[in-house]
Amino acid sequence: MDTPVTVAMITASAAIVVPAISFYLTKRKERHADWQRYKFDLYKELVQSLSGIVGTDASPKGNRRFASACNTVYLIASPGVLEALHRFRTETGVSNPNTSQERHDALLSRLEWEIRKDLSIPKNPKLNQFKARLGCSGTNDADKR
Repeated sequence: MDTPVTVAMITASAAIVVPAISFYLTKRKERHADWQRYKFDLYKELVQSLSGIVGTDASPKGNRRFASACNTVYLIASPGVLEALHRFRTETGVSNPNTSQERHDALLSRLEWEIRKDLSIPKNPKLNQFKARLGCSGTNDADKR
């Protein structure tokens, strides 16, 4: 084969292959970003729903929201998040007569740390350095339906 023909074929092939690879990699990155956004939204709902099950803010509506958020998270959560969520729910469940605030806080910290890990949050501290706590408004609203 003639050298100019070979060069032309290689150039034409590169003109097709390089954009195709670039397109594939861009789409792959976009899909990953969309997936991370979706996971973040579901985890955000789970963490926000925790407000409805703490202290004087606890309500049947809050418990339903938390249960729904937990059930939805099962679709996307990593094994570490699922294990931490199971342990947290076991500790905070009404069927546990021996709850402990210290255990609750440790399990909550583990759950939130696992979520941060799954979301690849930058500068996530080591587990033993991460402490999470739930905040309560301190109000005792009559609207707890």
